[in-house]
Amino acid sequence: MKRQFSFILCLLLSLQIFGQQKGTLNSKEKALIEQFKNEYKKKNYKRFAGKITVKDNLVQFDDKTIYYDKNDKETKIILQEGIIYPQLLTDYQMEKFLEETTDKTQRRFYKLQKDPRVSFDVTNMKITDTHYLSFLSSDPKVKIFNIISKDSRPPGTVNYLIELTNKNAVSETSMEDFIKNSKLTFILKND
Repeated sequence: MKRQFSFILCLLLSLQIFGQQKGTLNSKEKALIEQFKNEYKKKNYKRFAGKITVKDNLVQFDDKTIYYDKNDKETKIILQEGIIYPQLLTDYQMEKFLEETTDKTQRRFYKLQKDPRVSFDVTNMKITDTHYLSFLSSDPKVKIFNIISKDSRPPGTVNYLIELTNKNAVSETSMEDFIKNSKLTFILKND
C-alpha cells in the first residue's frame, strides 16, 4: 500500500512539473488528472482467454463483437491482444454499479434478476478513437489511454481511461511493442 501511495504521489508531482514545462493544460486535461488521481486503484486484469477473431473492421470475442476504425492501429492492437474485450467491460460496469449504488430498491432488483449481467452486457460496441494521454504519465513503463466508444445499450458516447503497464518498456519502445507486451492495470469509465 505504501508503494502504491508513493508511486501515485511521484506520478502526480511529475505531472505538475512536466505539465509546466510543456505549457499549460486545458480544463479537460485538468479534469482528467483530477478524476484519475481521485479514482486510481491499480489492479491486474486478465487478457481475454477465449477465441479472438479479427476481421476487416471488427474483432469478435467468442460471441461478442467490437467494431473499430481500421486506421486506428492502437485500438486494433489493444483488441487483437485481448487487453480490452466486451466481457471485461460488462464485468467492470457491473462492479462499478454495485460499488456506487446506494439505492436499496435498485440493489434488490439487481439481486432478483435471473442473470444480472444482462443489464450491463456490452456487445456490438464501436470504438471510435483511442489516444495516448502523455500528460498523465511520464514513466516509460506506464501509458494511459482514452478510449471513446459507442454502445447500443447505454445510448451515447462512453469514454474509458485505461492504464497499460509494460515492465520491460523503455523510452525507445515503440507503441506497438509496448501495447503487445503490456497488462491492463487500471480502467475507469470517464463520465
